Formats: sequence, C-alpha cells, structure tokens
Amino acid sequence: MSAIDDQLAQARSTLDRLDPADADRLRQDGALLIDIRPFANRAEEGEIPGAIPVERIHLEWRLDPHGDHRLPGFTEDTTVIVFCNEGYASSLAARDVKRLGLHNATDLIGGFRAWNDAGLPTRPGGTPAVP
Repeated sequence: MSAIDDQLAQARSTLDRLDPADADRLRQDGALLIDIRPFANRAEEGEIPGAIPVERIHLEWRLDPHGDHRLPGFTEDTTVIVFCNEGYASSLAARDVKRLGLHNATDLIGGFRAWNDAGLPTRPGGTPAVP
C-alpha cells in the first residue's frame, strides 16, 4: 500500500462519511456544503445548489471556526460536508478541517459525480471560489 493510500485510510477512519442521499438530507437541514473542486470542473459539470466553492489552498482559513478569515454563518458545531470530484481529496480535506475543531466535518462518498449520478439537485456551474 502506498503512503497516500495509508493517509487516505487513516483520514477516512476519523470521518462519518455520507452517501449522496444522506448529504442531501443534511443540506436541507442546514449543513454547510463546501465544494473544493477546481473552477474548471465546477464550470463544466455543474454545482450543488447552496454549496460554497472554496479552493483547497484557502480551506483551513475559511473553515477555522475561530479564525479571522472564516466564512460567516457557522460554528464548531455546524455540520460541514466537503466534496470534490470523486471523494478522495475531500476525505483528506475533511480530516484537516475536523482537526481545526469542526467536530461534525465529513465528506461526500463519491463526490460531486456520485451526487449527480444519484439525480440530486445541481445547477450550472462557474461560481468563482471564495477568495
């Protein structure tokens, strides 16, 4: 097993990962969805309504619940669901933001593509990421 495979397995062992249906239910209940996909993927494939695009390089600063550069409207108790294209990078990202004190941080199994394949709501993409 490669080092990244080990890191991925370890990260996932700390998360209660969500399938698309469960993530959609939590989205409707007010969970914060964070889209870490590159702009090109969002523009080409679409976006989940209400998801906030945050480039991976800014993620920890925007999701530090006590940081000066955090997104508005969430606390350390907010459910935060990170997603990428297929659910790999998001597992590592969710682990990292969970370490910041977001106790309910997790990721979407299969990423945006699984969400889309499940027929859940999407909209045309191209929203710029939060700077």
